[in-house]
Amino acid sequence: MKVLFGVILIALSISVDRVQPQAPAQPVPPPSVVGKWQVKFHLSDGVEAENNLIFDSQPNGLGSFLLVNARTGEKSETVAQPAVWVETTNQRVSFSGHLELQLGTCCREVGTLIFKGEFASNNSITGKLIFVTSVEEEESPYKFRSEVGAFTATRVLK
Repeated sequence: MKVLFGVILIALSISVDRVQPQAPAQPVPPPSVVGKWQVKFHLSDGVEAENNLIFDSQPNGLGSFLLVNARTGEKSETVAQPAVWVETTNQRVSFSGHLELQLGTCCREVGTLIFKGEFASNNSITGKLIFVTSVEEEESPYKFRSEVGAFTATRVLK
């Protein structure tokens, strides 16, 4: 009887040692757009070239665009242009700025480049974009020349 009681006590002490209270799981923080991003995008302007820019986003919705690796024959920007951003619901993000881009095969136009996408991961954003110029175009539903496209942004890790 004493042996059985001893075995039960040993079994209970072993099982109590194994059942440790688990710390509550830490909630995973939502991804943040703050940081530096390599953005690759295509416009539906009939030219299949890829455009690249660096989006440097700062806290409070501020940031900058720097056009790099421009299409063949294009100049890259040397001065970053101001940009703004906002995180919306459901891990969606929007960022925009004023840039000069080549549209088609002949012309460079100044306009507003607007990106709207969602986080694919903490370090990746994918989505759609629209580039709206200040050139009037009667056929456009917006009465300004515009091009749409798609983009992927990858966080630049230090």
